[in-house]
Parts: sequence; C-alpha cells; structure tokens
Amino acid sequence: MKLLSVDPSNYDDAPIEGIRRILEEFTSEKIPRSSKIPTGKIEWIRMGTTVATNALLERKGERIALCVTRGFRDLLQIGNQARPSIFDLKVSKPSNLYEEVIEVDERVELVWDGEGDGSSVEGISGELVRVLKHVDVEALKPLLKGLLDKGIRCLAVVLMHSYTYPHHELLVEKLALEMGFKHVSLSSSLTPMVRAVPRGLTASVDAYLTPVIKEYLSGFMSKFEGGSEQVNVLFMQSDGGLAPEKRFSGHKAVLSGPAGGVVGYSQTLFELETFKPLIGFDMGGTSTDVSRYDGSYEQVLETQIAGAIIQAPQLDINTVAAGGGSKLKFQFGAFKVGPESVGAHPGPVCYRKGGELAITDANLILGTVIPEFFPSIFGPNEDMPLDYEATRKAFENLAIEINSHRKNQDPSAKDMTVEEIALGFVNVANETMCRPIRQLTEMKGHDTKNHALACFGGAGPQHACSIARSLGMSEVLVHRYCGILSAYGMGLADVIEDLQEPYSAVYNADSAQEASRREALLVKQVKEKLREQGFGEENIRTDSYLNLRYEGTDTTIMVKQPDAASGNDYADEFVKLFQQEYGFKLLNRKILICDVRVQGVGATNILQPRELTPVATKPVQETSRRIYFSCGWQETPLYKLEKLGYGHVLEGPAVIMNGNSTVIIEKDCKAVITKYGNIKIEISAPQSTVEVTEKVADVVQLSIFNHRFMGIAEQMGRTLQRTSISTNIKERLDFSCALFGPDGGLVANAPHVPVHLGAMSSTVRWQLNFWGDNLHEGDVLVTNHPCSGGSHLPDITVVTPVFDDGKLVFFVASRGHHAEIGGITPGSMPPFSKCIWEEGAAIKAFKLVERGVFQEEGIVQLLQSPRSDEFADYKIPGTRRIQDNLSDLHAQVAANQRGIALIKELINQYGLVTVQSYMHHVQKNAEVAVREMLKTVASRVQKENGSCVIEDEDYMDDGSVLHLKLTLDANKGEAIFDFEGTSPEVYGNWNAPEAVTTAAVIYCLRCLVDVDIPLNQGCLAPVKVLIPKGSFLSPSDKAAVVGGNVLTSQRVTDVVLMAFQACACSQGCMNNLTFGDDTFGYYETIGGGCGAGPTWDGTCGVQCHMTNTRMTDPEIFEQRYPVHLHKFSIRENSGGSGLHRGGDGLVREIEFRRPIVVSILSERRVHAPRGLKGGENGARGANYLIRKDGRKIFLGGKNTIMVSPGDILQIFTPGGGGFGSS
Repeated sequence: MKLLSVDPSNYDDAPIEGIRRILEEFTSEKIPRSSKIPTGKIEWIRMGTTVATNALLERKGERIALCVTRGFRDLLQIGNQARPSIFDLKVSKPSNLYEEVIEVDERVELVWDGEGDGSSVEGISGELVRVLKHVDVEALKPLLKGLLDKGIRCLAVVLMHSYTYPHHELLVEKLALEMGFKHVSLSSSLTPMVRAVPRGLTASVDAYLTPVIKEYLSGFMSKFEGGSEQVNVLFMQSDGGLAPEKRFSGHKAVLSGPAGGVVGYSQTLFELETFKPLIGFDMGGTSTDVSRYDGSYEQVLETQIAGAIIQAPQLDINTVAAGGGSKLKFQFGAFKVGPESVGAHPGPVCYRKGGELAITDANLILGTVIPEFFPSIFGPNEDMPLDYEATRKAFENLAIEINSHRKNQDPSAKDMTVEEIALGFVNVANETMCRPIRQLTEMKGHDTKNHALACFGGAGPQHACSIARSLGMSEVLVHRYCGILSAYGMGLADVIEDLQEPYSAVYNADSAQEASRREALLVKQVKEKLREQGFGEENIRTDSYLNLRYEGTDTTIMVKQPDAASGNDYADEFVKLFQQEYGFKLLNRKILICDVRVQGVGATNILQPRELTPVATKPVQETSRRIYFSCGWQETPLYKLEKLGYGHVLEGPAVIMNGNSTVIIEKDCKAVITKYGNIKIEISAPQSTVEVTEKVADVVQLSIFNHRFMGIAEQMGRTLQRTSISTNIKERLDFSCALFGPDGGLVANAPHVPVHLGAMSSTVRWQLNFWGDNLHEGDVLVTNHPCSGGSHLPDITVVTPVFDDGKLVFFVASRGHHAEIGGITPGSMPPFSKCIWEEGAAIKAFKLVERGVFQEEGIVQLLQSPRSDEFADYKIPGTRRIQDNLSDLHAQVAANQRGIALIKELINQYGLVTVQSYMHHVQKNAEVAVREMLKTVASRVQKENGSCVIEDEDYMDDGSVLHLKLTLDANKGEAIFDFEGTSPEVYGNWNAPEAVTTAAVIYCLRCLVDVDIPLNQGCLAPVKVLIPKGSFLSPSDKAAVVGGNVLTSQRVTDVVLMAFQACACSQGCMNNLTFGDDTFGYYETIGGGCGAGPTWDGTCGVQCHMTNTRMTDPEIFEQRYPVHLHKFSIRENSGGSGLHRGGDGLVREIEFRRPIVVSILSERRVHAPRGLKGGENGARGANYLIRKDGRKIFLGGKNTIMVSPGDILQIFTPGGGGFGSS
C-alpha cells in the first residue's frame, strides 16, 4: 500500500493512516479516522520517520538556547568559515538552530609536555587537563533564568574540551534541570569526540529535534488503544539499527528512512543474489540516495544535513538532488534537471495540483510510468489517475521554446518531438545521478564497473538499465519489494546500541592494552542496555573499534577489531585500510588513537528471505504497452512480477510491473527471476555513441558533456585530496583541478578555490609555448613561477598532456598550496619579501616525469637549492619539508593520471571527434550565458548612469592605486576590463601576476550570471582584460608576489563588483597568519565581513570571494599547537550600516605557550572596505600584540615577530561595506 507522505486535506499523519487502511483491508472492519486503532492484531511496528529531517529542513524545531565557554559565543555560527556556495554573493548560510547564546565563565586547557604540575588532572581521553576557571554557578543562574523568562526551555551545551573533561557540562545540566528546563543536550554525552564545532552542532541538532520527535511519538502512540504499553514499536536510526521510543533521539533520526533501504538491499541481495559489492540506488521523489555495501555497513562519523553538521555514527549515504520530482528547465541552450524539486505538494504536472514539469512527467510521456498501474489518488476526491493530457500540453509549450532556440542556432535543424525532449531530460537526469555514484566508489579507491547496482525506490527501476550502462556495470538487481524496500529493511534491521569514549594516545603495546580495558567496560555497558530491552545473550553480539589516524594528519579511520585468525592488530588493519582508501602508506609515522567505540547488536530475526521453487512453464505476458526508447516507439510486452516464477527469463525490451514500481528492461538487456523472487538484469550492450554535428550542439548531449567534463575535474580533485598528505590540501582544501583543450583553453574547472579559477589556463598555454613539440606521452610538467602563469610560489601546478594515438588532444592540471617551499620565513609567506627569490623555490618549467620516469633528483635540487639570477652568491633557504613536497607532488601526478583515464574512457565511448566537438560546444554554452548576463547588466547600467562606461578605483594600504575602466556593450554582450591607471610594480609582495586578475574577473562574472554554468574559457570569450605591463597587476619576473594571490586578488574583486554595482566591498583581505619554529609550521586564513547587496545584508565571519579554505577547530588547534585560544567571535558592529548592513568581521585572540616566530600578512588596515549607494564603509582591520607584561603593541598590516610564552596576538578582521542609505 502506498500513500502520499503529505496530504493535509485528507489525513494528518501518513503512517497512522497506512496502519488504519491495512487493518481495514485485512479485518474487513471499518475503523473511523476519529477513533483509536485497535492493537489486538498488531504483532509489531517498525518505523522510520522524516519528522526530524523535515523539522531541520523547514527550521520548525523546538526553541533552544546555546550555552558555550566564554569567548566562543559565535563558535557555531562561524563554524569552519567556509561558505556553502562560492558563487553566491549573498552567502546564504543556513540559519542558526538556537535563538539565544549564554556564555559560561569557565575554562579548561590541555597540559603540554613539561607543563604538568599538581593542578592538572587526567581526562577521560588520557590527556592531562588543567582547570583554569571553575564554573561560576552564581553568575550562570540569572542567565538561565533569563532564558526561561523568554519561554526557552531547551538547552544545548558545548564547553571547550568537554570531550575529555565533561564535569562542567554535567554541572550546567544539573543546574538547568533543577531550574525548570525540560531538555538539555550535552555535547560530551552525545558525541564525546575532540572538535568543538561538530560536537556543538550535534548538541544543537539534538536539543532542537528531540522534543519535536518526543512530541510526535507521544501523539503517534496515543492513536493506539492502550497507548505504548499495548504495541511493540521500534524506530529506525541513521546508523541502520532500531531503537525503542524512549531511546530514539533527534541527532540519530535524520537518516532513518534511507537507512532502512540500505539494510533492505544489503541483507537480501549480498551473497544471496551476487558476490559483487553493491551500489545502493534509491531514487525517490525529491532526491536519490546512493550507498555502498561490501559485507559490512560503511559508516561515517560526521555528516551535514540541511546545513547542520551531525557527529554520530551513521550509514554513509550520499544524497543527490535528482529524483522523480526534480524540476525540468531549458536554460542557455541546454537541458537542466534539478537541483530544485517540485516537491510532493503541488508535485509534478501530472499530479493535478498545478505543479511544474518534473522527471515523473517525462517518464509518463515515454510510457515508462503507466497510469493504470499507478495509484489513482489524485484530484479533489483522491480517486483520479495521473493527468497525461496536462503533462503533454506542458511539454508541447516547452518544445516551442526549445525548437525556436535550435532554429536560431541552425535554420535547418529538425524540430524535436515531445518524446525526444522527454527522453533528453531523462538522459540528463541519469547523468546527474551517475556523478555521485562514481564519486562514492572511486574516491574510496574502488572501481565502479566491478559493482552490481541494487536498485529500489519508487522511480529507480525505470532508470536502472541506463544508469548501469553509463557506469559500465553489467548487473542490476531489483528487489521484489523495491517500492517499499526501506520499510522492508526495517523488518530486517536489528536493535543497535553504540557507545564511544575519547582516548588520546600513541598506538603501542601499552596503549593497546589500555584500549582493550576500555573496550571491555564499554562492551559490558552495551550488553546491559540490550538486556534491558529483552535480548538474551544468544541474540547479542558486539563489535569493537578504534578511531585511528597518522600523526600530523586529520584523516581518521574507524578500524574494526581484526579477527584473531588474521594475526593482524589494529595498526596493521589501519595501514591496510589507509592504503586502500588513499593509495599510499606513510612510513616511519606514528599512529595515534583518538577514540574507542563499541557497537552492540540485538538480533530481532523477524523477517528472513524465502526461497522459491523453480517453475517449468514459460512466462505469461499480461499485456503490452507502447514505450519510447532511444530508437523510437516500441510495442513492449508487460509482465506482472507476482505471475513470474524462479527461472523465468525475459529478453528486453520488456516491462515488469512490481506492485507500484515499474521495472524497465531495455533492449539488449535480459531479466532473470531469481530463487528469492528478485529480478536480476544482465546488461550486455555497451552504451551507444552520439551522432555529432560540427556546427550545432545537441541540446541534450550538451548537458551530458557538461556533467562529464565537470565530473572529470571533480574526480581529479577527490583523488588529489585522497592521496595528498599535507593539511593544506587534504583538510583545508586549498587546491584546484581542471581540464584543458589542446590549445590550453579551459574546458572544466571544479570550483575548489576561486583564486585558481581560469588562472591555470595561462600556465598550460605558457608550458605549451615553451615545450612546443618536445612533449611526449608519459611527460608531466611542474611549474610555480608567476611569469609562467603561476599565482604565488606555494601554489605548485602539475600539468600533464593527454595523447590519443600519438596526437595531443587535451591537458589536465592540478594546483595545490604547498605549506613549505623555502624562502626567508618558515611557511613561505614572508610579510616583508621584496624579491621573488626571498619567497622560495621558483620553477618556470621542469619535467617532473619524463617519458614515465619520475625525476626525483632534479625536483629535489630545484626545491632544496633555489637560485637567484641577481644574487648568485646569496644562499636562499630551500624547502624545510621536502618529503611532504614530494608526497603532494606524487598526489598531483596521481590526480592528473585519474583525469587522463577518465578522458580516455570518454573518448572510447563517444570517439575523439565527438568529445572535442563538445569541448568547444560547452565553451560556447558558457559564452552565451555570460553574454546574456552582460547584455542585462549593460542595459541596467545604461538606464541608471546614462552611460555604459564605469570607472572605479581603490587603494592598497600602502597607497598604490588599483584603477578599472569597465566598458559594456549592451548589443553584443561584451565587456572590456581596462586596468590602465593602476600603480607600477611595488617594492613589496602584493604584486599580482596577470593570472590572478584574470581569475578575479572570471569569479565575478560567474557570480553575476547566478546560474550553474561550467567554468571554462567561454566565460572570457566576450571579455577583454587589459592590464598595463609593469603595473603591480603585471609585474616583472623578479617581483615578490606572495601577497598578490591572497591580498590583491581580493581588491581586484571588490573593484570589479563595485563597478558592476553588484555589492559593497567585502573584507578585502585573507588575514594570513603563519607561526612556527624549526619543529612545526601552521598557516591559516581568517574570515571577515561580506559586503551587503541590493536585497541582502552582508554575512558575518566567513571567507569572502577569492578564498574558501577552512579554519582549524579550536580544540584541535589547542591540542596540536602550543597555543591557547582566548576568543574567536564575531566583531560586533564592524559591518558598514545602510539600508542593508555589511557583514561583521571576526576577533581572534591567541596566547602563545612557547617562543615561536609569528607572521601576519593582511590588508584593509588603512583603507576601509567601501559601502555602495550611500551605505557606510565597513570597519578597518587591526592587529595587536599584547605582551605578557600588559604592553599593547600595534603591528600594522604586515609584520613578523618573535613571541614569548604568555604573549597574546589579537586580530580584528575588517567588516563588509553597507548598501544603500539607511
């Protein structure tokens, strides 16, 4: 039985309505909606619920307050500083779940080696902690009372280092409950793991959702006669286990529906129907969930849902915004599917509620959704079928628009039929769904082709054959209960109890013994919890885990206890898993324990798969239906699954109706009914190639190739992140990967770091000109010099030419920020460099790999012994971390290799001529989008200013001028960015190579288009960027440039966006902080305020414009480095006032605990971020050093200092400008 999940005009709650209807059907007794449900015939109920997910998505949870350590009131709002979408000028961040924040006057710090004294105590994790300040209870009481007076009765608590020292959180909970709070969520109880931000967000989610869930469950149980005592109900959790009502909480409920599906396919298909690992493909109405199973559930400890990070064990389920309800659009000459959904209400056009075209409508047109086999639950009386006529009419209207566009492109183009258009949208949707499947498998080091596709969900089986073909899979499995597999999976699931505690130690014999002792205690507690729920010892099993990582990395792996028979210990297992996932192992590197975890499973043994007896008869065809395939309409036999038996074989094309699900068996595929009654589809034919017309792009293939090219760049990025070793690349994500044509023109650039956008094209073209015909298969080039298209020296670019039959056909390149490249200061970001050679090793052109041989000796020489042309005798310090450099260069080579493999796969599938034609077509498509945007902007500017020429200028803090004359052409949709009038090269390091200015222009154009277009050379086709030679935007090859990438790029962006009058200036700086000594180095960029715009206030405390790297969590910061973070909060009222306020900057106060060298490289300390159209300027930034004796010293914008223990660095980052007069 299937019901609409939301149908307020007919019933309040779908699960209760479903139970009522089932009982009516099976007892033949009427149960009025107004009466309670009799429980005499109900043995058990297993249920997943979207109540938590919906409350989170719609922000309809409980009113809550957040309680944090003093100095960190904005900790969760700031998060990791990264903005969710790098091209969104509004920086739309999800709203906070909490209404109020109170700060507790308390502080705990970790004790460093050699600092121990009588005042320190051992925390739960084994780390020594010192209580600097106990909770001031008397000061806390009035703050809590103030919350109660405002009607807030739920509290989320996160205090610094409570993962190891929870006493202060427990004290706050005790006080709050005594004072009348109804629910308190403690971060230390929910997820006792290091990292304050995800732990605090988890506590917020739990406090926000648990009361809502409790209220829903209470209402749900009250609908039964006798209430909860009379009915056995267990609820599905995100980790794939069941929990009774009392133990079902908010932070474990958000993935309960999808988790049921994973349990369903894994327990009924793996090793019963196939021995291949499975990819779960659950296509629903609004989204598609993708997962993987290979004998054990793949879990993650952290996930992000609706903008909220949840840190708790949960199944690794990737959700892509493409489902039956995905909206269909025709935009800039290409088909677009999603990410917006038409929802369940009003839904697709065919739902008779006035909705918009969606994938379900396309399938209806093609005949793969058959109205008479679809529930007639539509219309005012819920008794009408799907509306085919309305859907056809909507597609006919869209066809007029599409065919008009095609005729404009090519007058001889044949009109596309409604069916061709519908099939086109389905093909684009399939490619959209293939991208996350490739990512899920290949980012973990598995080959997608070696999997079977386990397909379920209402819409999945219609798409399964096409998707398997696209992915190169040969086997699809469709469960007999595929339409309700998530529900069936809940009947197969077990009850799970999970306990975890932090334990911080280097892995060795002693720590392994201590971990084992802790495991034994957790096992005892877990078993006790399961016994309380009625499980006998024979139905309980436990699994133990250690959460491990290599020293110096942030990548943890939850390692299951190895079988005794294997002879391996946890460390052996960790090294094996690390190498499988990341492609390498780290030699002579300590392994660290982070957490001990035990999972207890109470086996329910309710449902078991049943075997069928083979049938001797032939399959009986029920009827036939006309279905539209790529070869046109075909009369297709239709079978009902309930009339098919074990051993029946159906040759495609065919349709199998499986309850409410339609299974489409395509041509050249074969369906076999298995002994468990499931459908196994064998995919034999490869995907067909595409006809190519040189002049005009096929509107469907254009979208598909956009996806494929972007998918290649994204997968290169994932390979680089996976195989790199440095924090900058692996955790801060300071890297970019891209794909180029044989002329060096950009084809696709995965949007990683904006300052790299389009900039690598200059690099590739410079290398192409330099090497000429001296490029061979197996060569890999390396460069970082600004004059050869680089940005600054730490950004090393690795370029690989791609050959096909000896002909150069593409380039791939990856650029990553190396933490150390030599130069006059550790970290290679010297504030006072005046010449390029002071900033480290500068490489114009070198073959890192020559004809397949890695040139290690040559690259080590270049990195360790950099030379200056001017000062031959001057010894420049080389890199201080050569092994890390080599590891990351190997990772970049591997990322490029991944790109080459994917390009060759594409060429094998479609042929070189087609692939290169579509390379040009996607560039043309981006050009059209930018031209349309420029025409619109030019018309607006002409109307407001009376001219299409705008001039704008701004100043660097030393007074050097950055001048722009922007000339727009409203007819052609073109723009000239002329920087004539910009100051000459500066005697400092904020000179910016031309590639940096080009990247800033591309970034601004992409933000202004505000449509998801591919980032490629086409974006620059309607644009001329004129930069005067010798200016600080086009300096000589001797100029210092380290600040140009991180400071000047921000000023160029501000000037361009101000010229377009798109928004006021943002903080205009990256606030680069480095510190270290001979033993370590640390680098961070600090967020600030965004500029306000015509309809929005600027966002506070985020990375702006040309960077989007992440901030280290405060607890990790203090655990790894000799620092004490006093404050990290929003700098109130630093945003410019106006009709729309600029975003506020940040305040960061760091106390150093040992002597080290600190460098700050920042801007906007003299010239404030400007407001626009009457808006006020944002506040300027400021940097201070407060010495231990109390002296406060102003550091200016750029400085290097030697600090002593007890000294405090205070950084105030700039606010954004306001927009419009207030």
